Amino acid sequence: MPTPAPQHFAPDVVPPARRERAYVGSLTPELFVPTAARPVRAKLRMLAADTQVMPHSHPWAQVAISTTGVIRLTVNHGTFIVPPSRALWIPPGVEHAVTMVEDADLRTLYFHQPPGRCGPQALGTVTGHDGKASAATGHDAAGSDAWRQCRVLEVSDLLRALVREMPTEPDGDSAPTAAALLRERHLSALLREQHLTALIRDELARAAAVKLGVDLPHDKRLRHLCEAVLADPTRHDTLAAWAHDTGASPRTVARLFRSELGSTFTQWRQQVILAKAVSLAAGRMPMGQIAAELGYSASAFSAMVRKSVGQPPGRFLGQQQPAPSH
Repeated sequence: MPTPAPQHFAPDVVPPARRERAYVGSLTPELFVPTAARPVRAKLRMLAADTQVMPHSHPWAQVAISTTGVIRLTVNHGTFIVPPSRALWIPPGVEHAVTMVEDADLRTLYFHQPPGRCGPQALGTVTGHDGKASAATGHDAAGSDAWRQCRVLEVSDLLRALVREMPTEPDGDSAPTAAALLRERHLSALLREQHLTALIRDELARAAAVKLGVDLPHDKRLRHLCEAVLADPTRHDTLAAWAHDTGASPRTVARLFRSELGSTFTQWRQQVILAKAVSLAAGRMPMGQIAAELGYSASAFSAMVRKSVGQPPGRFLGQQQPAPSH
């Protein structure tokens, strides 16, 4: 039975004003193991704000989605904000911790991944934009290599509805036997699950990836600073003020950002600001108020978002649906 992996990265820093964080285990993944016969399994947990699912990993792929709240998912090299308008793909074997930014219905999809293949369409066929179907391979049209890393994906109304309809009953004390599965195939419930599974895999394969990840360093001093910025990105305006909290000089911190993260502090903090904006938008906060909360005028905030992600703020923040592709 899988057990939570050792914690190799620090838990998220809790802002002083927030209540004490509650920690839970990996939520019984052994009762939802995906197989070739049932390649997508779903489970649902209602979790309160500030609850953190401790670091763990799975031999299968996972999609984390919340339809009613914001979650933050942290891996060894970065952290991702996931509002209801987004989902996060996690490849097999990647250790991760999940934090509830607010009360959320944490919906988890587990995906069976055959050896050498990765992605929602690792089994079955892929429907291309030209309408033609092709057999899935290790380098199929879904982009197998791209699925071997964490990806934040836009969630369509259809995908959200499909996820809500997936059955979330656990296996029980043991996984179904082959004979039991054979009998289940004659039941309408399993047939419905199979149809939902096919549609979910197709919708995920088509979903656009969104840059919502924030890279994290290995250096302990820089890690401490980065987690403080994640907890409250507007507490200081300058690198010198942030560096003072770590006891390192601004020059040292700037050098660590370049060597560890390949960016300047300003560029990195901007990604944190964008992630924070997405979290605020999920609570239906007006655009002007989001800008003010993050220290921007409305026009400056709009210009920053467009320059950073190439999308208008409304679309990036999940407050309007993306234009249909042709």
